[in-house]
Amino acid sequence: MGDTVSLRQHRQRQRLRNTLLVRAEADVAQQAAAIEKTGPDFKPLRDVQAIMDVLPHRFPFLLVDRVIEMEHEKYAVGYKNVTINDNFFPGHFPQRAIMPGVLQVEAMAQLGGLIMIDPSSEAAKNNFFFGGVDNCKWRRPVVPGDCLMMRVELVKYNKRYGFAKMRGTCHVGPNLVCEADLNLVMGK
Repeated sequence: MGDTVSLRQHRQRQRLRNTLLVRAEADVAQQAAAIEKTGPDFKPLRDVQAIMDVLPHRFPFLLVDRVIEMEHEKYAVGYKNVTINDNFFPGHFPQRAIMPGVLQVEAMAQLGGLIMIDPSSEAAKNNFFFGGVDNCKWRRPVVPGDCLMMRVELVKYNKRYGFAKMRGTCHVGPNLVCEADLNLVMGK
């Protein structure tokens, strides 16, 4: 009788293991199937057309694809999808495509311009300039296929002189790739 009880317990344990294994395999399959749904499909606050309505930049120098969060004269979050079709890759570098760091900084400056420009003011639209950069550091290369997520925050704004100081960061996934203090000058 003891053998029958232990055989029954063994079979129950085996069925439980099989059930758990099937559930684990189903969970892995479900997770693998869902990865295509995890891309950066953010609802844009401003898409590229709305950005071009405000910024004077055009292809190939418009470096902000979408703005996903923004508060006028405070901060903005936006991104650039980096592709092998970007016109700077054939020369930087042919053997290993890397987005130039100065263009990462320019992208942050454009996002900073969107913070400062009032879209309802036609006079202000073409009247801001990149005045300088301080404390710039590049941490990792940005390559084709990356989604360059940017955040720019207004640190100081002198309305009298039209001078804006901003802090910008760029991330690819969780990794910080670039950071800088930006100076923008608003024309009068």
